[in-house]
Order: sequence, then structure tokens, then C-alpha cells
Amino acid sequence: MRKILLLSTFSFAILTGCSGPTGRAVKVYQAGEKAAVDKLSYAVIDTQIHTRLGDEANPRIPQHRYYTVQIAVSSGASSDTPIPSLTLVDDSGKTYSELADGSGLQNWLGIVRRVSPAQTERGEILFDAPAAHYKLKLTDETDEGDVYIDIPLNFVHEQMGNAGNATEVAIPDSGATPAAAISPKKK
Repeated sequence: MRKILLLSTFSFAILTGCSGPTGRAVKVYQAGEKAAVDKLSYAVIDTQIHTRLGDEANPRIPQHRYYTVQIAVSSGASSDTPIPSLTLVDDSGKTYSELADGSGLQNWLGIVRRVSPAQTERGEILFDAPAAHYKLKLTDETDEGDVYIDIPLNFVHEQMGNAGNATEVAIPDSGATPAAAISPKKK
């Protein structure tokens, strides 16, 4: 009986140890820090949340919220290097892929993008996701580990209008009413 118990425990340990991404190394950087993946170095410069993009005549309305993430990607490679698509991951593990249409953004990084040796590309990437805390995932299943940049939930940059002529929402003080928190965007 003891041999059967040991054998089943050993089998369970082997099976659970070999399944899923739990054995992958995970590294989380804070927004503003440089995160290295292979020959590329990423930094999140800023994030904004939009309720819509585009102009008044043709607004783009998201299913949830538009998250724009301004990033800088530097190359340490000796040749042009593609910049892969990135993913937002919420605290429960649900993922949101980068949108392929960046219309309405002034500095969209694009979908097919490259960075030259010893150069830095800067621009915005776009997601449609609910208001939540996220990590920007810089790797995929082909990489040896997972690398993330933490993106805190911050409504200070939530845009209530379009990206060009927007109203910012500030977090109200404890005594302020929600209406007092809305102010026109300063130019």
C-alpha cells in the first residue's frame, strides 16, 4: 500500500510539475523602468484611458475602454529587429490583444514595426479593455520566461472625449463631488 501511495504521489508531482506555464520564470518591471527581452528594451512612458477616439463626426467607441500605452522600444541588435505585438493581462489572467486599427491616435506605433540597431522607436499602442489593473506582457509562449511591465489603474488620465479634444477626469478629493472632478483639458 505504501508503494502505491508513493508511486501515485510521485506521478502526481511529475504531471503537475510539467503542465502549464507555472514553471516559467516571471519578471515584472514597474512603469518607467526599462524591461529587457532578448535584444529589445521596452519602457512604458505613459498610459491613458479613452471613452472614445476620433473626431466628433466619426467617433470610435470601444466595447469597454480604449487604453493607449505610450512605449519606447530600443534595439541592441546588429540588424533591424521586429517589434512584436504586446498583450494586456489583468489580475485574473485574462488577456487583451493589441488592436490592429490605430486610427484616432496621433502617434500610433503601427502593427508591422521594426527598430534599427542602436535606435529607439516611440509611439502608442492601443487596447480595448475594461477599467482594471494590468500588466503589459512583452513575451509569448516561445520565449523562455514571461516579462511584464506593471500598468497601475489610474483614472487621472482618463479621457472623456476624443484623443485630440478631450476632457480629463481627475480623482476627486475625499470631500469633492464627482461633478467637481471633471475639468477641461489644458492645452
